[in-house]
Amino acid sequence: MTTAFRPAQPTNELPTLPDGWPIGSYDTYEQAQRAVDHLADNEFPVQDITIVGIEPMLVERVAARLTWGRVLAAGAASGAWFGLFVGLLLGMFSATGGLLPPLIGLLIGVAFGLVSAAVRYSATGGKRDFVSRSQLVARRYDVLCQPRNAERGREMLVALEFRQQ
Repeated sequence: MTTAFRPAQPTNELPTLPDGWPIGSYDTYEQAQRAVDHLADNEFPVQDITIVGIEPMLVERVAARLTWGRVLAAGAASGAWFGLFVGLLLGMFSATGGLLPPLIGLLIGVAFGLVSAAVRYSATGGKRDFVSRSQLVARRYDVLCQPRNAERGREMLVALEFRQQ
């Protein structure tokens, strides 16, 4: 599908390596993003730019230890929200209405949340008793540019570095 902003991309496009000449190298993605933003602000043809993460790593940061209490509390809370939602929907369409449908939905939701959380946690067999967040990061970020504008882009980024010092 073609939109007013971009032409249609082939759906069977295979991953390809980036091409272009390096015009800047940065320790963080934010620095690389700031460099490309500087180029865009100065009317550089940014469609020629690619940001490439070099030496990617998957970093998993452990946030907390899992216990039966924490697992069951989270299951009960999740089930309570869902049960309350279903109970409110049923209450809106029932002839009698009142607080009974949301209350029944809440209780059934809590019970279902407790049981499902307990089953899921016990299925792990104690092999993953922690909560974590995963992140894909790179050791450095290179800004590449197509050869036709690479020299101009490099000059603009060098000028940006001098201005920030």
